[in-house]
Amino acid sequence: MNNITPDAPDAFAQAAPIFPLPDEEGNMGDLVNLKRFKKRSDREQAAKQADTNRARFGRTKSERTLDDLRASRANKLLDQHHIDGEDAS
Repeated sequence: MNNITPDAPDAFAQAAPIFPLPDEEGNMGDLVNLKRFKKRSDREQAAKQADTNRARFGRTKSERTLDDLRASRANKLLDQHHIDGEDAS
């Protein structure tokens, strides 16, 4: 059994305060609305995801067409190296 008394030194040193504590001048800390904080955090995360998606999927039609053309040319070149319907290797 752990015998921790409130007057023992460092008994609650590791516990986080539940309420804001006054600083040296006696001013209380800033209160934080957790709902707003969570919403702001969610918006920032959504913005990061949007940037990632723009970089990943945000190509113009001409870029997509050029990639398709290159892929079809590469497949035709590969097909030219087939011997009797088998791979050349």
